[in-house]
Amino acid sequence: MNKDEFFIKRIRELANLSYQRDIVTFSDFLNLNEQNIVNEQKNQMPGVIIECSGGYEQAERQMVAFHPDALLFPWEYPITCLKIEPLAAKFSESLTHRDFLGAVLNLGIERSVIGDILVQEHTAWIFCHNKIADYIIENLTRVRHTAMKISKVDNPEHFPTPHFETISGTCASVRLDTLIGLAFQSSRSSMVSFIEGGQVFVNGKLITSNGYEPKDGDIVSVRGKGRFRYEGILGQTKKGRYSIKLSRYQ
Repeated sequence: MNKDEFFIKRIRELANLSYQRDIVTFSDFLNLNEQNIVNEQKNQMPGVIIECSGGYEQAERQMVAFHPDALLFPWEYPITCLKIEPLAAKFSESLTHRDFLGAVLNLGIERSVIGDILVQEHTAWIFCHNKIADYIIENLTRVRHTAMKISKVDNPEHFPTPHFETISGTCASVRLDTLIGLAFQSSRSSMVSFIEGGQVFVNGKLITSNGYEPKDGDIVSVRGKGRFRYEGILGQTKKGRYSIKLSRYQ
């Protein structure tokens, strides 16, 4: 049994458990490829409703919830948001997503119980499974050489707002390979291998066609590169090219 087959087996077990016991079951945090596999399996899991959340709007890593279609009681995702910030910001090192993730994983925590990590300046917001939130609070005292303090964020209004870089350009046609090339300042041809190699997702769905045409507001994720939102066509030049706008996540 390969990795994908084992994953599908586990997902079906969660769906069956939800249906048979009339309860809500949850996966761990899933990456884009795993979310796409779940979407492909939906028709083979009748009797349950499948929903996703990463703890905040437009999260990339998300939990999948399975629940009966006639469920009568309220429920919540077992997700906690932790704010990790320096004890003394003026003495903090310049820290990245990799630094914060590495510090968490060095505690012996599996990646599957950690969702998105949003970093702004010296501070990070980490979305994690409820069951390991207190362990992180008690044991994560430093990121690299910087002493940290950690608190739970209970009010969604206090979650960070994603930062975007606005990118504009022109193209002959609104194709996926063209948009990716513009977003990451690469040639269209160099992006083909990412698309054909199964590394590009639009709204969490795997897309392998170079000529796919995203719709306004679609979120395009490229593994190893980042993600951006396609804002749409702004107009047309005298030579018939389309002027387009993208918002790339920072």
